[in-house]
Amino acid sequence: MNCIITAGPTYEPLDEVRRLINFSTGQLGSELGNYLVGQGHHVTLLLGQQATWRGETHAQEIVTFATTADLRARLQSLTAKPVEALFHAAAVSDFTFGKVWRRVGSDLQEVMAGKFSSREGQLLAELVPAAKIISDLRTWFPRARLVGWKYEVEGGRQDAITEAENQILASRTDICVVNGPAYGSGFGLVTGPHGCRHLEDSVRLFAALDDSLREAGGALS
Repeated sequence: MNCIITAGPTYEPLDEVRRLINFSTGQLGSELGNYLVGQGHHVTLLLGQQATWRGETHAQEIVTFATTADLRARLQSLTAKPVEALFHAAAVSDFTFGKVWRRVGSDLQEVMAGKFSSREGQLLAELVPAAKIISDLRTWFPRARLVGWKYEVEGGRQDAITEAENQILASRTDICVVNGPAYGSGFGLVTGPHGCRHLEDSVRLFAALDDSLREAGGALS
C-alpha cells in the first residue's frame, strides 16, 4: 500500500535568524516508515529539516519540509496519487509569530527588524494560533486511513485519551496515537470513544498500525 508519514518538527521564524520549534527528533516517524517498508508497503516520508535523528531511513521517497506552511504545501502536492494511509506524526507548531512589541512608558510600540536587537531591551512577541493541518487531511485524502498523534503533558492517562478521542471527532481521522508524560509509558492506540489499546513500546505500536492498515485495505477490496 502507498503510505505517507510526516515526522520531525516544523518551525516558525521570529526574524531572519531566530525561530520557534518543537522538541522532536523525527525518530518515531522514521522508524515507523522503516517498519512499513519491511512489511512491503511503499512509504513517502515527509521529514522536518530540523529533525535530529540520524538513524537509517528506508523510505522509498524522502521529502524535507521547513515551516508549517511548507509541510501543508508538500502534503497537498501528494493528493494527486493514490494514498491508502497517512500517518501524521510530525510535531507541528501550534503557534506562529505575530507582531513584536517594546514597552514605551505605559504603551506598546511595534518593532520591525530583520534581526531583533537585544539593545532594544525587553521585547514582547505575540503568538498567533496556527491553522491545524490535521483538520484538512480528510478533505485532501478522502479515502485514506488517517492516523493522528497527540503528545500530552498535562493531566493523567484518561485526560490524554480524551484529547485523542476529541482529535478523531474534530478531524475525522480513523486513529489517534497518544503518548507523552500525561499518558505515561508506552502508547495508546485510540480508535474512538472508549476504544483505547495500550501498547508497551514502538515495536508493538508499529505492528498494530500495520494490522489496522491491512484490515482497512481488506474491507475496501
